[in-house]
Amino acid sequence: MCLAIPGKLLSREEETGIVDLGGISQSISLIFTPEVKIGDWVIIHTGFALNIITESDARKTIELLQEVYGKE
Repeated sequence: MCLAIPGKLLSREEETGIVDLGGISQSISLIFTPEVKIGDWVIIHTGFALNIITESDARKTIELLQEVYGKE
């Protein structure tokens, strides 16, 4: 099963960004979302930001993931 998760963009340098994944910072590729801005939420899969999403959608997804996989 493949899973894409939401993250909030904290910083970027060209085609690389740092996202917050629930308190963990992760480096990702922004090659598929060149228009993304700091503060935007993105869906991430295999280290790539695939789409920009709303904060509301990101929070709903996080809640569902916590229900399925637990709070930790």
